[in-house]
Amino acid sequence: MKFKLTILGSSGAVPFKDRFPTAHVLNIREQLFLIDCAEGTQMRMSRFNIKRGKINHIFISHLHGDHIFGLPGLLTSFGMNHREAPLHIYSPKGLKGMIDGLFPYEEKGPPYPIHYHELDTNQSQLIFENKEVEVFSIPLQHGIDCNGYLFKEKKLPRNMLREKIEEYQIPFQQIPSIKEGADWINPKGEIIKNEELTKSSPEPRSYAFCSDTAYTESIIPIIEDVDLLYHEATFLHKDIDKAIATHHSTAQQAAMIAKKANVQQLVIGHYSARYEEKEDHLTEAKAIFKATHLAYDGAIFEVEKK
Repeated sequence: MKFKLTILGSSGAVPFKDRFPTAHVLNIREQLFLIDCAEGTQMRMSRFNIKRGKINHIFISHLHGDHIFGLPGLLTSFGMNHREAPLHIYSPKGLKGMIDGLFPYEEKGPPYPIHYHELDTNQSQLIFENKEVEVFSIPLQHGIDCNGYLFKEKKLPRNMLREKIEEYQIPFQQIPSIKEGADWINPKGEIIKNEELTKSSPEPRSYAFCSDTAYTESIIPIIEDVDLLYHEATFLHKDIDKAIATHHSTAQQAAMIAKKANVQQLVIGHYSARYEEKEDHLTEAKAIFKATHLAYDGAIFEVEKK
């Protein structure tokens, strides 16, 4: 079962050579979630073999152009490809008005329903869940309303041991309740404990997306112990005055958050175009948090079963 992050764009506000602005696709058990949708997102989807039609939920962090300018084109392409499935878009307030304003001559809406979910950016909330996944908002500090997102797998039922089914001749219809934790009572009235019949399922995996934001430890209780953290690192620490002025973070600050939150792996990105190379970002972050990786367009980060 997949838990795979694909970086479609790793640049900051300005595209730079081989770096497009921010967009991520998270694959959780073949459910695709798009996080931010910058200019060029569709091109990157084609380049990295992401199936657009499998995206039913889009999470927008904030309404700066480098995180939403790819959205109108994507919505148009969905319509031209005869999409019928509903699309859910989660964002701070104002996105629907912006999108509607771009299509003043469209007499008819798209040939599929779009549901806009306007989020509170002052508190973390459960904003989406199904049988397998739950998503929480993460309030960030960026000068305008801005959220990160925490994606968490739900715990799967216990795994049934095939040999025990055969040994105890357990009827098929009893298996679901046993997987949920029930014991088995055989025809003689003997109780066979659940621990003998099953084994624990893999531990749930998690991913936190934190961009754009100034350094803030308020996010630590929300992202604590996540398997994979993406935290923006727009600047090197020698340029911290620019980070403060623009409500962004440095590579050093991203690593400090990762360390204090006890995350397993850190990915840094959203690099300012002032930096042609990214190795200094990696060196700076690794001095504090060794399990740091550089985001680059096309990079894939997988969280394996635990």
